Amino acid sequence: MKAKGWHGGPASGSGAGYGLRISEADRDAHFDPEWPSVRIKVGTKWVAVEVSLSFWENCPELRSKEIGEYMLDQGLAPWPKGKPPVFELIPDGDATFKLEGQRSDCP
Repeated sequence: MKAKGWHGGPASGSGAGYGLRISEADRDAHFDPEWPSVRIKVGTKWVAVEVSLSFWENCPELRSKEIGEYMLDQGLAPWPKGKPPVFELIPDGDATFKLEGQRSDCP
């Protein structure tokens, strides 16, 4: 599934305030409301990401300082307004996903 870089507020050099935004359709197809958190393989590191209540309402973002640090380290953040990096978020078992590098077929 496609996941876009997300940040809430001013860009942070620490990685805080960053995450991944997915479509509501992908959220509904690949996530379980019973999961309090998910694990995402980001580069070589596994990251636990809390699934917030707002994830199931109107804010389908997975927010994580570690994801932000990864984007900063890869030179993908901060990004120009309206042009977040786009990734593949691949389901890899129950509540487990892999984040693949920036997709080249998307703006």
